[in-house]
Amino acid sequence: MALFTPSEAPLSKLGHLRQLSSRAGVHVSPFQLGGMSIGESSWAKVGMGDMSKESSFALLDAFWDNGGNFIDTAGNYQDGTSEKFIGEWAEARGIRNHLVIATKYSSCRWLEPHSVARAAHTGNSAKSLRNSVEASLADLRTSYIDILYVHWYDWDTSIYEIMDALHTYVQRGIVLYLGISDTPAWIVSRANEYARQQGKTPFAIYQTAYSIMERSAEREILPLVRDEGMALAPFSVLHGGKLRSDAEEEARRTSGEKGRHMPWQTQWERTPEEKAVCDKLEKVREEVGAKSLSSVAIAYVMHKAPFVFPVLGGRKPSQILANIEALDISLSDAQIAFLDGAKPLDPGFPNFMIGDGTTYPAGLIWSTLVKTPRAGPIRPGAA
Repeated sequence: MALFTPSEAPLSKLGHLRQLSSRAGVHVSPFQLGGMSIGESSWAKVGMGDMSKESSFALLDAFWDNGGNFIDTAGNYQDGTSEKFIGEWAEARGIRNHLVIATKYSSCRWLEPHSVARAAHTGNSAKSLRNSVEASLADLRTSYIDILYVHWYDWDTSIYEIMDALHTYVQRGIVLYLGISDTPAWIVSRANEYARQQGKTPFAIYQTAYSIMERSAEREILPLVRDEGMALAPFSVLHGGKLRSDAEEEARRTSGEKGRHMPWQTQWERTPEEKAVCDKLEKVREEVGAKSLSSVAIAYVMHKAPFVFPVLGGRKPSQILANIEALDISLSDAQIAFLDGAKPLDPGFPNFMIGDGTTYPAGLIWSTLVKTPRAGPIRPGAA
């Protein structure tokens, strides 16, 4: 093989890579493989499921073979076995440097129930960071981490300690890009501004719960990532698998497969409200000619910002193949507005008065002004 040998075309649009964000030039697959289900642990006992090493490798192979290179995990997922399985798989396939692996620190990964010991492995402190990074490097069988997230904000560690400590790992080449999850937008904004002023590394990606059922991220988080030039990594895009058709739900009931549910959830079946939203998705599915309404739900969030990379889990290779359909769906403004109405969002104050900046607010602007359009998402046909 030689440098000028043409590249083989990817098997699917999952291999049509996109720039991560205006802050990060690395190119990644349009959606990420979520690693929360990968690994064997006691998580199955609380309804969250797990996977054998064989089935985990089969899922990872399907993702890679179809063009996926972006994998999301965390040090605590499946009691640490998620990172271990992903690391062993990447090493066995000899593809570590071809992948973009994101992991997280802050959640406790010390399994022994010793209160004092666990304190050093939890939260945002420099101590917790050091312990978590060392463990992740060993478990992932790698010398560096592509994206390291602050998993959640602990309210004790200052933004100065967080950004100073994170930057040392970037300087040493141990971490390439920084991300943050489950943190108020104003804290992220302050942290990035501090990093810029001090010549340190700002966050390049934000991970949040976001779906047609849970749109609160539109109040502060989406405006944040647009303004900061950050990528958005929405999880729970399919609302824990509850965005499904009546036929799919009946098939789960008949087979006994049911569905994953978090410890705080009471049932796997859809509520009347969830069914009503699924009916709206079904209508748009028919209009665009998609095979599944879940593909429409994925496409919906991918139309909401310029750099959106959904974290999509699952345990079956067939689920990965089904999700790829979302990359062929282009929704019209009217269809997006229709889906917005499926579960309307209360923007809160002052958003309901001043808007989100995409248009001039009625009643506050008295001149004839033309709004400069913002950067939009990549739509099918452009990728």
